[in-house]
Amino acid sequence: MSNYETVFIARQDLSTNQVSDLTKLFETVLADNGAKLEQTENWGLRSLAYRINKNRKGHYVLFHFSGPADALNEMERQMRLHEDVLRYMTVKIDEIPADGTVMMKNAEAA
Repeated sequence: MSNYETVFIARQDLSTNQVSDLTKLFETVLADNGAKLEQTENWGLRSLAYRINKNRKGHYVLFHFSGPADALNEMERQMRLHEDVLRYMTVKIDEIPADGTVMMKNAEAA
């Protein structure tokens, strides 16, 4: 099984609970298709580099998971169809970081 890192950006007008529900939806899609979710990080509401669909900010969420390509394809298909997801990006990685990401380390230090 391969290791993946996915970041998606949800619309700025969603509440924290709605972003949490959206995250759980994608976690369920991964689990139902045989992927093992290793880590989930909610980076919160952040400014975008440029406007996307008239949004200046977005809720960023990161997944680290390992699983088959079918699980990744289904999750990306669901993200593409969901109207609350502005953008997503998945990268194949060699190994899942054990100590968290730089974003979370910076949030803890502040």
